[in-house]
Amino acid sequence: MYLIKERFFDIGDDFDITDEDGRLVLHVDGKVMSLRGRLVIEDPSGQEVASVHRQLISLRETYTITVGDQKAAEVKKKFFTPFGDRFTIDVPGPDDLTMKGNLLDHEYSVERGGREVANVSKRWFKIRDTYAVRVAEGEDHLLILASVLALDMAGSSKKDDD
Repeated sequence: MYLIKERFFDIGDDFDITDEDGRLVLHVDGKVMSLRGRLVIEDPSGQEVASVHRQLISLRETYTITVGDQKAAEVKKKFFTPFGDRFTIDVPGPDDLTMKGNLLDHEYSVERGGREVANVSKRWFKIRDTYAVRVAEGEDHLLILASVLALDMAGSSKKDDD
């Protein structure tokens, strides 16, 4: 299990992703001045391993995930979902993922072909928001964690619009 905690006292949108014992797995550096809301995901030594950014021009909310120099996925919000949020995680090839859940309950499931491969639970703690993310064995953990960050960015942009 991974925990994504927002750092309350840092300038910008910086997050740490830890394991359940509190050990640093990844650091997420939110680029404060970035027009596209870019997040850079770094390993514990500070090396960039992936990034997530919002596409400025698209019919629906779309986030691009890059791993290394390669586009790994696009996370797209579905147009009309009356009973919760639904996102498509479009990866190269036929193995697209779907992330669906309830914005009010902050519970999400990531599925591939109808089989759950990860679940996300956003729990409210005193001052900080924390996501708990469980990823099935054999799945691309970095891709799923980056997709959860895109989900969080979509939620933040929705709050900003309101």
